[in-house]
Amino acid sequence: MIKYFIALVFTLITQSAYAKGQATDWQLSFQEAASPLMSELVGLHDFIFWIITFITIFVFVLLAYVCVKFSAKNNKKPSTTTHNSLIEVAWTVIPVIILVVISVPSFKLLYKQNDFSKIDMTIKATGYTWYWGYEYPDHGDFQFDAIMLQEDELEENQPRLLSTDNALVVPINKNIKMQITSDPAGVIHSWAMPSLGVKMDAIPGRLNETYFRITEPGMYYGQCSELCGPGHGFMPIMIKAVSDDEFSEWVVEAQEEFATIKNNNLVYDMKGLK
Repeated sequence: MIKYFIALVFTLITQSAYAKGQATDWQLSFQEAASPLMSELVGLHDFIFWIITFITIFVFVLLAYVCVKFSAKNNKKPSTTTHNSLIEVAWTVIPVIILVVISVPSFKLLYKQNDFSKIDMTIKATGYTWYWGYEYPDHGDFQFDAIMLQEDELEENQPRLLSTDNALVVPINKNIKMQITSDPAGVIHSWAMPSLGVKMDAIPGRLNETYFRITEPGMYYGQCSELCGPGHGFMPIMIKAVSDDEFSEWVVEAQEEFATIKNNNLVYDMKGLK
């Protein structure tokens, strides 16, 4: 029995190490934070969690005390007290203080989530039925689609239902603004990356914005988080975070590769018109 328990623990540890940037088996909480914003979101969650836990325990103990203290068995002569000014002031003021304590870090984080004053580069993501398209307006304005790989196309260490044929490549330690929209003839999608603390709806005819900053190189995975139709579960997001030098090299290659694809498609369309 012990050896099976040790094997299970070892498996969970190795999976957590390997599956950075994605969900793991038996996971009970958030994915490991891969951005400063997500770290702060997790910190705020934990802070509020302990406040809620304290309130829950306090109310439970108070109810248990009241049930025992003022039961018919222990309180033969019921009290006729109807008001207590101190208690009434306390149960009004204390919740207000708690809400103020929670609101201060909440508003700071909400402001930071919408602070676009220090953006290093911009990428546009468009949701189609059912895949994502990306554009790099700051690096030659090339574009490509990211379509989910089928099981027979997966390579080693590529997670099922999360891997795409083209990865969204970004440099580490850069504030990257994502402009997110949906195909005008399509439906509402949602671009979500749990480990980065990002989730933004992609709405036809509307351009929403968010940003993230990845601190370590690696592969990070997300999915469409809007019930957008029968292909909803097949719109993965795969981000590859690399160093500045690697990103510069990739941009040169991508400009040539995707420009060629675009030109070939244009030639094909022109032949179709004839």
